[in-house]
Amino acid sequence: MAKAKLSKKISTALINSLGAGVVPREGIEHIAVGREQELTSLSKNLEDIAEGVSAFRFVIGNYGSGKSFLLQLMRNRAMEQGFVVADADLSSERRLAGTNNEGLATYRELMSHLATKTRPDGNSLVSILEGWINKIQQEVAKNSGMRPNDEGFDDAVEARIREVIQQIEDLVHGFDFGNVITAYWRGYRQDDENLKSASLRWLRGEFSTKTDAKQALGVRVIIDDETWYDYVKLIAKFVAEIGYKGLLIILDEAVHLYQTPAKVTREKNYNKLLGIFNDTMQCKAENLGVFIGGTTKFLEDENRGLFSDPAWRRRTKESRFVSQSGVQEQMGPVVRLTPLNEKEILSLLERLTEIHSSNYGYNSSLVARNYKGFIQEVTSRLGAEALLTPGEIIRDFISILNVIYNNPEIKFDEMIRSDKFKPTNVNSDSEGDDIEEFSL
Repeated sequence: MAKAKLSKKISTALINSLGAGVVPREGIEHIAVGREQELTSLSKNLEDIAEGVSAFRFVIGNYGSGKSFLLQLMRNRAMEQGFVVADADLSSERRLAGTNNEGLATYRELMSHLATKTRPDGNSLVSILEGWINKIQQEVAKNSGMRPNDEGFDDAVEARIREVIQQIEDLVHGFDFGNVITAYWRGYRQDDENLKSASLRWLRGEFSTKTDAKQALGVRVIIDDETWYDYVKLIAKFVAEIGYKGLLIILDEAVHLYQTPAKVTREKNYNKLLGIFNDTMQCKAENLGVFIGGTTKFLEDENRGLFSDPAWRRRTKESRFVSQSGVQEQMGPVVRLTPLNEKEILSLLERLTEIHSSNYGYNSSLVARNYKGFIQEVTSRLGAEALLTPGEIIRDFISILNVIYNNPEIKFDEMIRSDKFKPTNVNSDSEGDDIEEFSL
């Protein structure tokens, strides 16, 4: 197998993230094994979004099955292809709806994580707006022969800006959204930092009263708990109009909706999600993708999960022909993740060893027999081969590599067969309590 060629920054980030039990933000393509069918299916959604339609997919699996990893891989792939991406983990404070602005909190989190290929770490709203303005200025200068300080140059730029604004003004709240974009341009043109700042605050959902918004920007509405999804659609349409392929929204940890204790609040969130689902599946939104990561219980529990609602069960339940055939349907609204097979796990362990040895500058002596022995020990101690998911073994394997690197006298086989070796079982929480999930 070819040696992984990684920078020190990427290999260190991978080792540190994997060792801490979290999905890395960078370099995950170097440890991607399996999931080809799932990736192909989700990538087809990106093609559709770029064509102007919308998409909605659930990525469903038990703890450790690979939800967060797959979503992160799609996030990076979308940015590489020219999409704007925003992701957020749902929690008790960030839901889709609530009585204390939990939906607005989710929107604000998405805006803080707004990312592009050139700004993958988030907070890219300013770079999106100013990159668009700079592009228009360059086009005006090229086509007209004018220079930025020439009389009429800024008017020509504003005319081009208003052409884009006109494309979104007919959408719900589009007129006010367009006015705020125009206000940002005026602040940029006049070097008015207060006006630019107020426009950004409005777009990020940070105004708490309509009075403040009117005084600062002359608009009579604000983004709130009831309307935040409407503005997600507007942003998707806007970024597509200014040169991006569309907007991909990723919401992980949907199990927190399932864990909502109050039935009324839980149903309100499910209804909000159903509205988003219907909107995107009927292509009422443009250039928008919504990917949701959740556990099997979140989807299928008939008492608290989505299946408790007949409307959701009708939309997401597998066809009896699919369930009886024993194969996975990859084009429906639900992508179900199954455990990796032993060959894929072996490939993963080899890649991890390469990255670890490259990062710390040593030659690994591990061979196929060692990897197979590790897998056998894990499966025998956890009790079932069905538990062979990356979440159960990845931290254990990285920990063993770390121990052996720091203690060369310890042999790999001796360590994994020791009575002190107790594999981590992230699936032990069968009721879906709030635990820290590592999913690859």
